[in-house]
Amino acid sequence: MTDQRDLLPCTEEQWKKRLTAEQFEVARRKGTEPAFSGQYDCCYRSGTYRCVCCGADLFSSETKYDSGTGWPSFYRPLGQESVSMADDDSEEGRPRVEVSCRRCGAHLGHVFDDGPPPTGLRYCINSVCLKLDESAEA
Repeated sequence: MTDQRDLLPCTEEQWKKRLTAEQFEVARRKGTEPAFSGQYDCCYRSGTYRCVCCGADLFSSETKYDSGTGWPSFYRPLGQESVSMADDDSEEGRPRVEVSCRRCGAHLGHVFDDGPPPTGLRYCINSVCLKLDESAEA
């Protein structure tokens, strides 16, 4: 996959032109796709999951598991340099931790502490924010 660091749009209008309406709503406006609707929820092909906005490597298929939640779930990102996390209190009475692409800031989903070993974490990620690269080493 082409390294798109130099191609990163920086304005809202540029993102709107580059992404589908659903990708823009979820990745740039912090939306959420409906549960069980995403193409990667039940996908278990090998490869690397990349950011749909900038192409950054985010997750390996080796860390993907079926959480039963309706969103692709991973127990760890490829590395600490892949994602950033921040407190998210947008849902009243239910504090969460938002997961974003470290390179471009795209909203990916949330991380919860109810995942499997070895981390005990569940990175609950919107399919629409991901692009599976099956040619990349998982």
